[in-house]
Amino acid sequence: MSHNDDLRGFLRSRRARLRPEEIGLPSGTGDRRVKGLRREELAALAGVSVDYYVRLEQGRNLNPSDAVLDALARALRLDDAERAHLFDLARPAVTRRRAPRRPQRIAVATYQLMETLDGAASPALLLGRRMDVLAINRTARALIGDLHALPARERNYARFVILDENARELHADWATIGAETVAALRLYAGRHPDDPDLSALVGELSVRSEAFRRWWADHQVLARTSGTKRYRHPVVGELTLTYQALTLPDDAEQTLFVYTAAAGTPAHTALRLLAQWTAQPSGAIRERV
Repeated sequence: MSHNDDLRGFLRSRRARLRPEEIGLPSGTGDRRVKGLRREELAALAGVSVDYYVRLEQGRNLNPSDAVLDALARALRLDDAERAHLFDLARPAVTRRRAPRRPQRIAVATYQLMETLDGAASPALLLGRRMDVLAINRTARALIGDLHALPARERNYARFVILDENARELHADWATIGAETVAALRLYAGRHPDDPDLSALVGELSVRSEAFRRWWADHQVLARTSGTKRYRHPVVGELTLTYQALTLPDDAEQTLFVYTAAAGTPAHTALRLLAQWTAQPSGAIRERV
């Protein structure tokens, strides 16, 4: 994938999102030929020349300063994740971060934590680079399926959500979850544009899913920290869970997703049933090999 293309697409999509009336300009519906702001309007808001902004949006490797990027982020009304993504995309090639090729190792303490969460009937899923599934505890397997049982190249959460029919049935809000998953993958792509495994994943999903192609073209980005998900489980029925996304201290590219439900709720009872259903001797956490 072309980093310049990504920068161009991101800036255009954010510019198109802003309505003139949001910044005090007349909408000019009858004579406005572009969706959102014109380039000259955004340039004026950011305090840069129109020519400079045009060249930046065309991805001409201008190596803009942090001050210019900050001004653009404010003019485009970017949130924290979008701002970070803009900085990633605007970096010159020599400073881009390459994803290490060595396998990600999981700390013993992380395994112990995931097993402890099993005892609390809390599903836990550990994702690494590109949303590769690194480990999954028993309760999470009972909730979303045994992703570890998939062939090694298919143990990827984004691939599961987008392509697996079971994921469509499981997630009550599949379209929302799918779009958010793609937005999170976009954020990773901005940090690691030269990751060949990411390129292969995006290529496969683009070929096999029209929805993925549409969401990828939207250039949305999302930093997942917390939220809720609604499930339609074939055994315990419908349940709504909250999740927390925890970045691990030993590896900033390992994220532990922990799902919980308030005590006494139907969802909590459902999780307890799933935990009892899957109870087995220690060593039940499945890791990526």
